Amino acid sequence: MSSDNKVDVIVVGAGPSGLSCAYTLAKKGVEVLVIERGSYPGAKNMFGGIFFSPWIEKLFPEFVNEAPWQRFVAKRRISLLAKENDVSLEFKPNAFNTPPYNHSFIVKRSEVDQWFAKKVEAAGANIVCEYNVKDFLYENDRVIGITSGGDEDSLLANVVVCAEGANTLLSEKSGLRSKITPNRRSVAVKENIRLPRNIIEDRFGLEGKQGAAYEFFGSSVEGLLGNGFIYTNVDSLSVGVGFSIDDHIQKMEGKNPNDILEQFKNHPSVAPLLKGGETAEYMSHMIPCDNFDRLPTLYKGGLLLVGDAAGLVNASFFHEGVNLAMASGVFAAETIIEALAKKDFSAQTLSQYKQRLDKSFVMQDLKQYRNFISFLHSHKQFLNEYPALLSDILSDYFTVSDKPKGTIKKEILGKIQKKVGFGRLSRDLLGALRNLV
Repeated sequence: MSSDNKVDVIVVGAGPSGLSCAYTLAKKGVEVLVIERGSYPGAKNMFGGIFFSPWIEKLFPEFVNEAPWQRFVAKRRISLLAKENDVSLEFKPNAFNTPPYNHSFIVKRSEVDQWFAKKVEAAGANIVCEYNVKDFLYENDRVIGITSGGDEDSLLANVVVCAEGANTLLSEKSGLRSKITPNRRSVAVKENIRLPRNIIEDRFGLEGKQGAAYEFFGSSVEGLLGNGFIYTNVDSLSVGVGFSIDDHIQKMEGKNPNDILEQFKNHPSVAPLLKGGETAEYMSHMIPCDNFDRLPTLYKGGLLLVGDAAGLVNASFFHEGVNLAMASGVFAAETIIEALAKKDFSAQTLSQYKQRLDKSFVMQDLKQYRNFISFLHSHKQFLNEYPALLSDILSDYFTVSDKPKGTIKKEILGKIQKKVGFGRLSRDLLGALRNLV
């Protein structure tokens, strides 16, 4: 193959991790080619949710003024749903109403990715869309390029960055990760529901560019390991559910993800928020939940994994993925710049990427919540039994009657002892503090 087909770096995937890597490289004068399978960057992405912006703001300090975000997150609500009731915690700090808006924005990724891609191209990188990479090219055990299946469609590079997302076919072929199993992935299904802007702002108590992020646990996904969500766009709502694929296979045979979404939308606490809306889009997407102890190997000679392909998602209550993905892209670029200076693209040189991740919030946070998923898998009472019990207790406590308050308190304590037992409750709460918070 001729040297005309070779560039310094090929990035496979034009999501946040791939684009942040390409931008960092291009700004340093590195010849970089971004390969995207979709018809444009963001074409395959269903994301409509919270975009945590610290790392994109490092790259683009004017992000707040330039990027096509929908609303900033001024209000957050966390709800535990029982069968017909909910118990909610809502917070709306005034400090979130001024720049940088707690670095939390509700976005449509298809729009933000296109904006980001234009910045990357302006920095000097080339982006090629509708190119489906089938495999890597090798020289001995080192990756030296990519192929779409034929020699005429093959390209060479000193380093390839795999930013292919959650569907990790290339990563598996490289030998850096084992075959994906259902217990290492979640699925999210989402509708974009149109509502007039004034109705959204009145219904959710918002003004101007303020936005609301509502997350629902418990019976929102019928006791599965997952949650429901509503995020306010300018003139629509992103409404959906996400849950463990393994959990769904084991417990919901015959019920498809859309059935679970419809059940969530019809909950008495959710339906009024959606009233009068018109479904404009329906989408689904797979989400990594590898966790710290099951991450793939992140590098080998000539190859780095970044973002979702590397399993870098904080699958705790924070639901943080984009920020980790972008950080990994920047760390990969910094490692590649050093490798280019030394003209050494061996696994030993590229291992600096993993060292950068280990020193950062990325691996430290993943380590902090390493047991989050496994704890909930083994303590399903936090997903169904406890939300229902808490709802019952609060209903009993605040029911108006002529019954003495002392009697009500004794009855509540008796209900807790009968349904759960104080010993078990104490053990569960201590376990939750260690593994969930």
